[in-house]
Parts: sequence; structure tokens; C-alpha cells
Amino acid sequence: MVLSLSAIGFLIGVAACVLRIFSLLPAQKSSGRTRLSDNTSGTRKLAVFLGSGGHTSEAIALLSSLDYARFSSRIYIVSDGDTLSTQKAKDLEYKKCASLSEQNFAVWTIPRARRVHQSLLSSPLTALWSLLRCMQHVTISPLLSSSSASQPFADVLILNGPGTCLSLCIAIYVNKFIGLPVPKLIYVESFARVHSLSLSGKLLRPLVDRFVVQWPQPLADGGRGDCFGWLV
Repeated sequence: MVLSLSAIGFLIGVAACVLRIFSLLPAQKSSGRTRLSDNTSGTRKLAVFLGSGGHTSEAIALLSSLDYARFSSRIYIVSDGDTLSTQKAKDLEYKKCASLSEQNFAVWTIPRARRVHQSLLSSPLTALWSLLRCMQHVTISPLLSSSSASQPFADVLILNGPGTCLSLCIAIYVNKFIGLPVPKLIYVESFARVHSLSLSGKLLRPLVDRFVVQWPQPLADGGRGDCFGWLV
């Protein structure tokens, strides 16, 4: 059977897209310290996803050790309806920035990719809606703003689960694919994952720039990642 020119063109396009995606993946071996953008200290922007419950508690504990004077602004990303994480982010800002001249932070809200006990049949729809809202924040809004189109919305984005952070990661890769500036992605596995990786960790491991665990056992498979001991 002879393929039509349109079919051949389609296959070439698919192959080109696949090669483009593979070219965007980070090196699959740890390469030491993750280099941020060339912004000078004090002008860098930090973003973190607060995944609710224990994920938020661990993220807040991790952020508590950071020097906020190094970051000109912070973005806290929370799920719809997660008022507790929003309040914890504000409390952290008031605590950390008491000595700074001014507070400069924002809270973004995105839909959950999948709700607890949600049917598997409806999960793809909510996951798609979550992705679209993430793209609104990290792709569409910067494109519509001439002042921020040449800079990523943050220099580094910290993730630690749960599944909604995958929507954020995919949105970042959409930016990469079309050539927009993106933040460095750092995933910190939960302290509770002693022997194995979480599902979010397994999915994001090949996608993020730095993959960090708090126990050595999850890295026993020889895959990429770093263990610095307890971080929270």
C-alpha cells in the first residue's frame, strides 16, 4: 500500500514532534548543582506548588529554611478550595518578610487534576481542565503581557506532589516546546516515601531538572536523583 503525501507529511510531523520533546528532556544523570538564570541575587523569582495537607506542610518547612531576601517575589500555587494552604503561605510571608522592606507575593489557584475518590472515567476531563488553567498562568498570561513575555514567570519552581503538579510540569513543557522561557523544575519527594517513589515522583522523575529524595532507598534502582538526607 502506497502512503499518500498527506499521510507521509503527518508521520514526519509526528516524528519531528517526538524528537523535539526528547530534546527538551533534562540529562538523565544528576549533574551537580542546578544553575538558575543569570538574574542577580535579590531579583530572582520563586514559585512553589502547595499540594495540600502533608504536602503543604513539607513545602512550608522546606521554604522556611530559604533566605527570602534572595528572591524579589514569590508565587504560591494552590488547588481550588484549599484555603488552609493559602493561609499557610500568607503566614509564612508575614513571618519571613517581617525584616524586608515590603512583601511581594502572589497566590495562584488551579483546579485539582483529580479529586479524592473521583471516577476514573471523569478524571481525564478534570486533568485537562487543570492543565488548561495552568497554561493560562504560565503560558497565555505572559504572552499577553509584553513586559513578561521575555522572562519566565519564575526562575525556579519547586514541586513535591500530589498529582496536580504534573499538570504544572506539562504546562512548563508546552512553553519549552514553543520556545518560551521556563523556570528550573525541582521535585522534592515526600519525607514519607522511605522505600519507594510516589506515583507523582515516578512520573516527574524524567521531566524535572533536579529530582531530590530524603531517603536513599528510593534511588536503589540506579535512576537519576539526589539524596541530601532530611530536608523537612
